[in-house]
Amino acid sequence: MATTDKAPQETELSAVSVRFCGDSGDGMQLTGSHFTDIVALAGNDFATAPDFPAEIRAPRGTLFGVSGYQIQFSSSEIHTPGDSVNAMVAMNPAGFKSNLHTVEEGGIIIVNEDEFDKGNLKKCGYEPDYNPLDDEVLNSTYKICRVPMSRLTRESLIKEDEEVSVKDIDRCRNMFALGIISWLFSREIEPTIEKISHYFGVVKGQPQIAELNSRAIKAGYYFGETAELFPARYQVPPAVLEKGEYRRISGNEAVVLGFATAVEKIGKPLFYASYPITPASEVLHGLARLKHFGIRTFQAEDEIAAVMSAIGASFAGQVAVTGTSGPGLALKSEAVGLAVMMELPLVILNVQRAGPATGMPTKSEQADLLQSMFGRSGECPVVVIAASSPGDCFHMAIEAVKLATRAMCPVVLLSEGSLGNAAEPWLIPDISTIPPMEIKHPGPSDEPFLPYQRDADTLARSWAVPGVAGLEHRIGGLEKEDITGNVCYDNANHALMTKNRSAKIQKLQDIIPPISVEGESDTLVLGWGSTKGSILTAIALLKERGIQVATAHLNHLNPFPKNLGDVLQSHTRVIIPEINSGQLRMLIRSEFLVDAYGINNLAGRAFYVKELADEIESIVKGSKND
Repeated sequence: MATTDKAPQETELSAVSVRFCGDSGDGMQLTGSHFTDIVALAGNDFATAPDFPAEIRAPRGTLFGVSGYQIQFSSSEIHTPGDSVNAMVAMNPAGFKSNLHTVEEGGIIIVNEDEFDKGNLKKCGYEPDYNPLDDEVLNSTYKICRVPMSRLTRESLIKEDEEVSVKDIDRCRNMFALGIISWLFSREIEPTIEKISHYFGVVKGQPQIAELNSRAIKAGYYFGETAELFPARYQVPPAVLEKGEYRRISGNEAVVLGFATAVEKIGKPLFYASYPITPASEVLHGLARLKHFGIRTFQAEDEIAAVMSAIGASFAGQVAVTGTSGPGLALKSEAVGLAVMMELPLVILNVQRAGPATGMPTKSEQADLLQSMFGRSGECPVVVIAASSPGDCFHMAIEAVKLATRAMCPVVLLSEGSLGNAAEPWLIPDISTIPPMEIKHPGPSDEPFLPYQRDADTLARSWAVPGVAGLEHRIGGLEKEDITGNVCYDNANHALMTKNRSAKIQKLQDIIPPISVEGESDTLVLGWGSTKGSILTAIALLKERGIQVATAHLNHLNPFPKNLGDVLQSHTRVIIPEINSGQLRMLIRSEFLVDAYGINNLAGRAFYVKELADEIESIVKGSKND
């Protein structure tokens, strides 16, 4: 083990990006989550990017089973987890090999050298008799710190008078690594120890496990302090954030809280039906814990059962939500069409993932926009909205319920895997500032009930609850007659009902906020969904280069904001970055006749900021044509 002759210097940095990686059984997500909590308590702004494998049962030590967790934290506002990392913790050769490209030149790599034996090196494809830790080029490019974590963890935790399995001790290696990183970046470990002690000792009733993990964190921390492995110890000052109470929140957690808030504001119970599907399963788990808020959850046998039960709940007068990801949305398509024809409020949460069919369930993509818009038989319009950050998922969940109940139609709420799993600091809102949602159900009447008589302002039909005297009406999938709701096959009536179902969605433009533009330039960069953070950071980088561009971001995709056409026409050049092959660009070109440029990423990840900035610059300077 190499050592230095002097104590590490205290060095202040404005921002740091750290990545934990190892086998899917090494607890990298837990380690990253604990470190995020530490960062949050220190008052830094941060953005995270969990990266875990689809093949969670892949053979241990192989590239297929590598799990990673990246966090960028800063003393100023940030929007992405960082293009490259300043420090990486690699628990095995597979984690090292698959994530080495993410480390910047001169970056620190802390490895568990105990795992770099011939067997593990062979598993991840290294040549015989080659150990990357001995590679002179790699050692000159990076600061590789070899730490025998397995041995040190065992030495720290094994006591003669304590009956503990070696397996339980080895599971604490991630906490040893967390201790090292906490020391390196001057983070306090006491809050983490308290959290672990409470979780394992009180919640799980496993005080011995709590004690082992706590001792492992301390051992790693004190190792960092005494080993003299590092040339410096780093400080990242707290960020200047808006005053208030903050918490760490992921997109899926924010959606859960958004739906719970909608229940409070609408004064009606919520029914959530879902078939567990990555990466939307956490929403089902989160809502299942909130029964005391009037939320009922149903884990269905399949996607079709989930959406049909939600439609039944909507017919019964409840706020109905079904959750899924891309392939599940495809399976729900016929049922969503039924909800369109019945004109019932329904929220479909789609946490998008990469690829068709099974695809890449743990990778993020914006690939379901066109499916959300058109993926049903016949003329079948629905409202489509998209969240732009983990915290924004809260507000978009409320917005989805609001729009669905106002227009009496399905609303597709698009999140993404990168939003659902990632986390950021979230200013807890004052719930009293969120306006209530008024729902009026028709009461008993002696007059004949006309189920498809429409409100003059919204064009929505009334939401009659079953069991109310005088409100009997026919429901189902056959075409309805205007006003009466009777089955009707008349050509003119079908044309009218189709027009009405589309018109009531367009009427929502009256309450959708106009799109706002930041910056003055003849070039507009237009984004939607999770691209917001990458776009804002890329534009800041372009500004440093002396290039000015304007930006706008869409949360409402059907209908578009009323002023979108004017905004587009006021710029001579429109650039649309997307994590797909150009789906929003297709819609913009067709509706507004704007020859927009596309910057497209289909790598199952967010844009790298530098790459995006370079692409925008090349378009602005005319060196790239689309």
